[in-house]
Amino acid sequence: MKSRNVLIILILILSLSLIITGCSVGANSLNPPRDETPGNEEEKAIAPEEPSEPEEPEFVEEVIPEVVFPENTLFITGRKVNVREDTAKDAKTLGTLSKGDQVVLLEEKKDENEEETWVKVSYIDDAGNEVSGWINGNYASKKWVDLIGEKYRDLDYSPQEKIVEYENNPRVKVRGVYVTIWSAAGSRLDSLIEMSKRTDINAFVIDVKDDRGYMLFPTKAAEKFSPKANEHATVKDIQALMKKLKENNIYTIARIVSFKDPTYTSHNPDKAIIYKDTGKPYANKDGLIWASPHDRNLWEYNIEVAKEAAEMGFNEIQFDYVRFPASDGGKLDKHLDYRNETGESKPGAIQNYLKYAKEQLSPKKVYISADVYGLVGSVEDDMSLGQYWEAISNIVDYICPMMYPSHYANRTYGIPVPDADPYGTIYHSAKDSVRRNKNMPTPAIIRPWIQDFTAPWVKGYIKYGDQQILEQIKALEENGIDEYMLWNPNNKYSEGAVAK
Repeated sequence: MKSRNVLIILILILSLSLIITGCSVGANSLNPPRDETPGNEEEKAIAPEEPSEPEEPEFVEEVIPEVVFPENTLFITGRKVNVREDTAKDAKTLGTLSKGDQVVLLEEKKDENEEETWVKVSYIDDAGNEVSGWINGNYASKKWVDLIGEKYRDLDYSPQEKIVEYENNPRVKVRGVYVTIWSAAGSRLDSLIEMSKRTDINAFVIDVKDDRGYMLFPTKAAEKFSPKANEHATVKDIQALMKKLKENNIYTIARIVSFKDPTYTSHNPDKAIIYKDTGKPYANKDGLIWASPHDRNLWEYNIEVAKEAAEMGFNEIQFDYVRFPASDGGKLDKHLDYRNETGESKPGAIQNYLKYAKEQLSPKKVYISADVYGLVGSVEDDMSLGQYWEAISNIVDYICPMMYPSHYANRTYGIPVPDADPYGTIYHSAKDSVRRNKNMPTPAIIRPWIQDFTAPWVKGYIKYGDQQILEQIKALEENGIDEYMLWNPNNKYSEGAVAK
């Protein structure tokens, strides 16, 4: 019995051994490990590796470096400063410098009476000649901020962060035309697109919120802040419109009229600028009521509209009527209630508005521009409009002076009728604007509006056409400005002036 049991045990052990061996063989033959592949080892050794997908380089948004002035730079602070051969007051005059001109400091010394400091400077004159001579040291400074008027020195002139180029939104040297909400929704748009194919025009400035406060397309912002604004929206399918423009390589700029807004004020009468004595709302000659530029509620409204435009694909947001209404050089200020609850100045309100807009819209990766009066680049104050050149140029990506010759008073720049001299008017205006910009660490790019309409209301006016447009463009180019926008309220443009 015992031997039988032993035999059974031996048989069981043998059987178990065979089973284990069989399982091991089966595993190796049918299911090789993941790091082994059956087949010819030589072939395996020379088989090419599967190419990996190349990684797209990460887009890095670069900041435009601020302008750093050499230590020996002097800024001319006097309005007109004579450059003399020597320090004597009767010394020969070699040239004249204007406020804002930059010169190189070579030497300084006291005059013969040890009363005044004179500095020897060098510079390049308008003819391209190098001039060296002496000027009175009282009319020059090593600090560019000394060029700023006393009443404007509390504004922000610190270097600003400005992006070289946004991802998927490359910068474009704009040659643009203005497009109303009506043109954008009708056959005129197709004709303007066709014109762009035959000319240098590559950008449309399209009303998104126009002079009456009407929307281009229905916006959530208008629904919230000014419901009537949506009632006049001309474009129902904004995505289709943007698709058409992009397919035709049109750079798109959303024009947003900021503070002239009769639709908003009808919904928010407590936000309108009013006369102190009557309480009636203030309006310009066109009869359109203005809201207060101090109104934070309106700020929010405009910027929410801008955000929606950016989300629809607009490349740039342009703020127009970003100013206080014309008040006869400030004479009306004592009669008007601007509803200033913040205590900020006019230029302070405009700069703060644009700073807030830039802060809110930069994450949308759109550029910011602001329209200003053409004369703002030439005068030393804000024209009682709140538009002080340096305060605006320091904040936005593009500053857009409206250099319509018809809008300059007779004798401006010594020109009898500026409207009749488009080249001369634009040349002087552009020269002054460029000079102002050169003295700032982070200036905006200058992109002017120029005139493509006839102004019969001007005494001594001329008819505008191709030649007058070409003269304006030439004047800009001679001052180093290679961007422009044509303004015609009827959206009919002088194609010959911009033909390829």
